[in-house]
Amino acid sequence: MFTSHFSMTTQPFSERINTSLIMKDERFTQGLATQYLLHSGSIAVLYGQTGVGKSTLLKLFLSQIPQNLFLPIYLHFTHLKSSSLLSLIVSQLGEIPKHTKDRLFLQIMDKSLRSNLTPIIVIDEAHLLKTDAITDLRLLVSSPLDSSTHLKIILSGQEHLKYILKRDIHADFAQRISVHYHIHPLTKTQTAAYIDFHLKSSGASDKIFDSDVKDLIHEFSAGIPRQINAISTACLINASIRQSQKITQDIFHQALAEIQSF
Repeated sequence: MFTSHFSMTTQPFSERINTSLIMKDERFTQGLATQYLLHSGSIAVLYGQTGVGKSTLLKLFLSQIPQNLFLPIYLHFTHLKSSSLLSLIVSQLGEIPKHTKDRLFLQIMDKSLRSNLTPIIVIDEAHLLKTDAITDLRLLVSSPLDSSTHLKIILSGQEHLKYILKRDIHADFAQRISVHYHIHPLTKTQTAAYIDFHLKSSGASDKIFDSDVKDLIHEFSAGIPRQINAISTACLINASIRQSQKITQDIFHQALAEIQSF
């Protein structure tokens, strides 16, 4: 295992990472402006390319909200029909779902009104939501019975989510969005800092990767953290097999060839 070869305490480029080990770069600092939603507004939308760090940002956001004021509800089964999505929300609120959509709506609204905690419904992969599901989510934050909003919604999805929400049929939903955030890939400088940060967090030296290799990783990953993780891990594996303490261009190209062969 390369972790022992490099005297690491953890795997530096794991997809599953503790929030304390997340590098809070400029993108995340700006993205955490989503916290504005906690105090004002009812809907926030986060979008970006696959693997760019949307779920990581959501994880960081949810770890920082006051647990004595808000109840986070995280959902990613977005391919479900609308009634099934509402049933999931009811279940996460600690209730047994009723059998009709009208009753599901009433359950969610009643629970939200009676609870001391404001529900924050976080929906990942939101670009897969069906049209009627988006309409139902809009109805949840625009009850005609009460002018105040008793729950909040965060949608996170791929870049075409913003075009989906621009459709005329979703105009009412779009008008209620108070926070838009487009999370971009890492720059070359950010990629190098990302690699160094994760190496240090694992207890290893940030000198393992040659600087020109970091530039190559950025070039071939296009600054996408998930791709950076995959390439960097492959480099570490190849270096440990060769009993090398440095990752050179030769090791990088071998690792990249193995990844691209799949």
